[in-house]
Amino acid sequence: MSPLPSRTRCIGVLTSGGDCPGLNAAIRGITKAAIQDYGIKVVGILDGFRGLVENRTIPLDFATTSGVLTRGGTILGTSRDRPRKMLIGGALLDMTQAAVANARKQDFDCVVCLGGGGTQKNAYHLHKAGGLNVMTLPKTIDNDVAGTDVTFGFDTAMQICTEAIDRLHTTATSHDRIIVVEVMGHNTGWLALGAGIAGGADVILIPEIPYDIDAVVDYLKERQRRYGKRFSIVCVAEGALAQAEVAAQAAEAASKKEAKKSEADAGGETADAVADQTGFRLVKESLASRLARNLQSLTNTEARITSLGHVQRGGVPSAADRLLTTLLGTSAARFLADGTYNVMVAVRGGLCVPVPLGEVAGQKKQVPLDHHWLRTARALGTCLGVTDRELRRRMDA
Repeated sequence: MSPLPSRTRCIGVLTSGGDCPGLNAAIRGITKAAIQDYGIKVVGILDGFRGLVENRTIPLDFATTSGVLTRGGTILGTSRDRPRKMLIGGALLDMTQAAVANARKQDFDCVVCLGGGGTQKNAYHLHKAGGLNVMTLPKTIDNDVAGTDVTFGFDTAMQICTEAIDRLHTTATSHDRIIVVEVMGHNTGWLALGAGIAGGADVILIPEIPYDIDAVVDYLKERQRRYGKRFSIVCVAEGALAQAEVAAQAAEAASKKEAKKSEADAGGETADAVADQTGFRLVKESLASRLARNLQSLTNTEARITSLGHVQRGGVPSAADRLLTTLLGTSAARFLADGTYNVMVAVRGGLCVPVPLGEVAGQKKQVPLDHHWLRTARALGTCLGVTDRELRRRMDA
């Protein structure tokens, strides 16, 4: 079959940021469609933007992408390096021009970058600062890339988290425990909310709704009093925990400042000075552990924590993610053939469309407070970290 006309002759492909289910499937989709339909030469860039700076590449073709559809991780390797601030020889240097020069040396008409929010910013920087043509595909289990309905990797991670909650239910019910399940999500609660609803969590805490520990405790006590439920599952996004910690530290700092002032006025030695003289430092307690400890103390119910960590990012991609990445990859090849550059290939209304990268870079897609997932959770009687009256007020604002 003769290749269709193409304005693009050669592309580089890299994966950046954290690994994620579906990366290999996306690489495969781009490569096969680019070569088969348009005769575009495809080159893999190793280890993200660092590989571009160091000019480390491998050829991508039918042979190198054979059998990778179901493989987790990325055959190209990845890193969190940023071109404008890269650690070289112990110093942070701006390697933007080196990255651009290597792309020119390789005769890339465009560099296709698969990654999350940071990757969108880094790719856009290469275009704005170096004049390099780029294209991105939205990848992250957090589902927080702006401009697209969904990111690849999210469905697989949500399935993993849901299965974990399913398994923890049996332990929670057998031992009459509160189990706090910590899932990823620095700034957004899509993963905690989706898995929490699908897994039947009793409490779901997300960054978009700063939680009130007293409201959570009252809910758990009422659940036991009214329904005789002596166990509960609390699904919490790591960002919600960090947000609560920042608020607690601010309150603690204000309290210490006031205490020091009072002690100084009284002519006494401050508590910090006494603590410093001991010479010991406590091992920092995890935020999930602190939440569990507080819930145990305030409810008189034994509590345990399970932090899923990198388990959420590994393994075989789900069927939905394989389909999504294949659609994104083949669509990317089509847009490249048309000479469409400096865009993110987004999913909108079930279709893959090019979105100007300038509209995406630096933006976060958070859970809207009027989102139907939140309304569904509330309709089920799930606690979202605040009283029902306060939740309705925020949703209707």
